[in-house]
Amino acid sequence: MDFLKKLVVFSVITIFTFPVFSQDNQAALESAFSKSYAHEKSGDFTAAMDELKNVLDKSSYELNLRLGWLNYNAGLFDESIIFYSTAQKLKPYSEEARFGLILPNAALGKWNEVIDLYDKILEVNPQNTVALYRLGLVYYGRKDYSKAHPLFKKVVDLYPFGYDGLLMLGWTSYFLGKNNEAKILFNKAKLYNPGDSSANEGLKLIK
Repeated sequence: MDFLKKLVVFSVITIFTFPVFSQDNQAALESAFSKSYAHEKSGDFTAAMDELKNVLDKSSYELNLRLGWLNYNAGLFDESIIFYSTAQKLKPYSEEARFGLILPNAALGKWNEVIDLYDKILEVNPQNTVALYRLGLVYYGRKDYSKAHPLFKKVVDLYPFGYDGLLMLGWTSYFLGKNNEAKILFNKAKLYNPGDSSANEGLKLIK
């Protein structure tokens, strides 16, 4: 009986004290984030990071994600990778964490890692047009047009009148020798942006 009484008392205390702790913690976090944003706006990324490090909880997805972003902007790419990687591990299906992780890897020229990250995003969400388009750009930059083509094509399939997709699929088709396809795509791009210089350049090359 004494045990049950103690259990009830403990439960009541927990119920009434936990919200207070939670509210205090929330207030501290909001304050830290607010000050961090203000420092970032003024370009002081070190101060922006310090505000968050004062309340750092390694199990916090939000803190790790933001510290990944701030370290990237401060040019601390290796540190950025550490924070973004932690955020991604905390939320394995997070697209934003992987998109964030791509930034410092690209800055360091780690293109194989970048490709792997885009592939993982597309494994979870095959219709992600941002990942499709940007991965297409990576392959296009490598002149690997056969890999870029299906990625840009899927973007155009999903957004048939999207300028960026039309133009890049047009150029990729041109370099693959698909001139008829490229001509159609360049002309569609010109409907979106009449007189477009890049589309006109492509059409001149085809002629």
